[in-house]
Amino acid sequence: MLYTAHFGAAVLGCYLVALVMFRSRWPATSPTIAILCWQGIGLAVGLSAIGIPISIGLQPYGQPPGTAIRTLAHDLAGGRLPAELGLGHLALISIGLGIGAVLFWSTGASLRHAVKARQRQRDLLALVARADPAAPGALVLDHPGAAAYCVPGLRPRVVISAGVLSLLPRDELAAVLSHEQAHAKERHDLVLLPFSALVRALPGVSWVVRAMAAVALLVEMRADDRARRQHTDALLAAALARFATAPSRVTPAGMLAAADHDIVARVRRLRAPLGPTPLAAMVALTVTSVLAALPIALFLS
Repeated sequence: MLYTAHFGAAVLGCYLVALVMFRSRWPATSPTIAILCWQGIGLAVGLSAIGIPISIGLQPYGQPPGTAIRTLAHDLAGGRLPAELGLGHLALISIGLGIGAVLFWSTGASLRHAVKARQRQRDLLALVARADPAAPGALVLDHPGAAAYCVPGLRPRVVISAGVLSLLPRDELAAVLSHEQAHAKERHDLVLLPFSALVRALPGVSWVVRAMAAVALLVEMRADDRARRQHTDALLAAALARFATAPSRVTPAGMLAAADHDIVARVRRLRAPLGPTPLAAMVALTVTSVLAALPIALFLS
């Protein structure tokens, strides 16, 4: 049961770190570190969910999980299994493999859904969008609502609406475009993919939904930080504040938009002075790195 306990410890540790992150303020100060922590938590929880039933099922081998899996495969190929390996053990191994298959399927399904949504958006843009010298590098939709979003992918597109052209002064528009270009350059869609897959696989688990929302907000903060390198904090904050008061905001499903996640918190963050990276952030990153490495090491053992 030692290896099962290790997997369980990884899950418990991730749960405790997640609770601390939900209640802490430092993720808003260091969104990049917080995103890395959430990625580590997601990886550790996913691998441990697979590993716990498999490690219990492989207990008769008395070997580390990775070695026991290879031994089981060799025994199955040879048509012989140890007498201690009963139907209950095989059922647990099947459950672990089934969890892995569900996670793999949900990741693939989320990816296919996102690719289809982006392709539909690209097809629509090819028909109705236009270039405009007022928004260099972006496509403009003749829509009165406030829309500014990125169509991610290998050929990303930044899109704004005519409503945004009339809503924002030229310098604030440039800040918003920098924000959307940050989404494209850093492939934030791939950052969100594992969590959208977990939500698809575990739709009723509030903890997973909260984690997805937290990562989505952190991604927006990260894009804000990229934009503030080229524009003043006050400029970007003013642009977001205008979005908050816009009569209507429009974002197609599956796109990354500048004004879709907690504008008030982001404006408040931009208006506050940036401090150094908190010690708590480095501690959390170290702990989640260890927690993510533990199940990986068990499967590779």
